[in-house]
Amino acid sequence: MKRRLNLAACGLAALLAWTPAIHAQGVPDEPAVGAAVEKLRLAMVDPDRAALEALVADELSYGHSGGRVDTKASFVGDLLSAKSDFVSIELTAQSVRVVGDVAVVRHRLTGATLDQGKPGQVDLHVLLVWHKRDGQWRLLARQAVRTPA
Repeated sequence: MKRRLNLAACGLAALLAWTPAIHAQGVPDEPAVGAAVEKLRLAMVDPDRAALEALVADELSYGHSGGRVDTKASFVGDLLSAKSDFVSIELTAQSVRVVGDVAVVRHRLTGATLDQGKPGQVDLHVLLVWHKRDGQWRLLARQAVRTPA
């Protein structure tokens, strides 16, 4: 009996010693990443420079399904000028995986567009990479592929 108590005490001591390390790394923050994805969706439908710039990392690599890659400046600029104009965006089948200060998000994006005044529809599978910096999740990379017919 005494040996079991000693083992339990050792286990508890190890857990308590490990707790600060767990808190230092941070607890996985899937809900906060999901909220950042939603803020980005809203800012893409109704573009706002301040909101977009707060959500997107300076080092952004934004890959389109057609092969074009945007930087932060071109991504934000195209949305604000309506060169890239989302009338609506719906996200489904979303998964969020947080590993340290990086989050990987996958979802299906469907929506209506009005790029340069031309109506269109999009149906894409999207991979997003978010990075937590200074306590805030920022989009670091995005790649879209067309949904197979």
